[in-house]
Amino acid sequence: MKEFSCRTRIISGAGACGALKELNSRRVFLVSDPFFEKSGKASQIAALSCADQVKIYSAVAPDPTVEQVARGTAALKAFAPDTVVALGGGSAMDCAKAMVYFSGLDVTFVAIPTTSGSGSEVTDFAIVTCEGVKHPLIDDRLCPNVAILDSDLLMELPAKLIADTGFDVLAHALEACAATGANAITGALSSEAFASAWYALPRSYRGEKSVRLQMHEASCMAAMAFNDAGLGLCHAMSHAMGGILHLPHGRLNAILLPTVVQVNGSAAGSSYAALARRAGLGGSAEVMAVRNLKNKLIALRRELNLPATLTQAGISREQLRPVTEQIVAATLADPCCMTNPVAVTGELVRKVLTEVTGL
Repeated sequence: MKEFSCRTRIISGAGACGALKELNSRRVFLVSDPFFEKSGKASQIAALSCADQVKIYSAVAPDPTVEQVARGTAALKAFAPDTVVALGGGSAMDCAKAMVYFSGLDVTFVAIPTTSGSGSEVTDFAIVTCEGVKHPLIDDRLCPNVAILDSDLLMELPAKLIADTGFDVLAHALEACAATGANAITGALSSEAFASAWYALPRSYRGEKSVRLQMHEASCMAAMAFNDAGLGLCHAMSHAMGGILHLPHGRLNAILLPTVVQVNGSAAGSSYAALARRAGLGGSAEVMAVRNLKNKLIALRRELNLPATLTQAGISREQLRPVTEQIVAATLADPCCMTNPVAVTGELVRKVLTEVTGL
């Protein structure tokens, strides 16, 4: 038996943040990062709610830690809002989701992503770092009630951020299509998300602002797919390596994804081939379609000026050697391994790690 659900109301388009007024909030607690508070954007967004009282909480850093979440939870409980708004990228989303979860408060939770990557606005997941290790939290109470996809917030994104987060979208869609929990509905979402992102990502990177909403919606669709279908080895390793090596999540996905396609190809070939054909990458025979997919991912990575190896990303042999087994252990403990189409072993993780090291 298969199951699919999406509990989030999704509002999309230019000026979509104006929908905040419809919530009739009285006390709004907005979680963001220091950039959005200093720029005034956080206050502007909060003001759209027309709430009686607003508190901006901006003590959010990349890869939020349990300590940051604990401090934020205390501030949230002290303010006692009826509405919580998360504004920002994956880190702000993860921190806000964990804060709402641990507070135990009954609030309307609104997610407003400002990057097209994590898809956290429609998922039951949050990533929290503890002692240098990223730990996925998974609970349906982490899923926002409302997601607002406002293209007006995407117009000034730097190209490097578009590349990093965009490859995360591709990784979400690709892994969801082949995950052991995939079904017809998640398959349709992941296929459409991959094809849409494949078209929009290089154009957005080159500065075409007209495709930013398309990329935003692709990110959301990919997240809807993996939230039910699961992910796989690429994300398990990316979580592990991100916490230990402190490289951006999407950049690690770009390094890992072509190799993961290769090692999973024996079990996921038909799913990968269908995805490749849907994105217009060709390949009438399955083996050729999978090969095209891998090679085109490599070519796109190069076009987006993303590193091909850990060495190119600035990780030396001396840095990697003492933490290799730590990465292996953290990968095997990551729940994303459970839905990978091939059984994940320590040997497989070491093989992929050797391939992507570049030494």
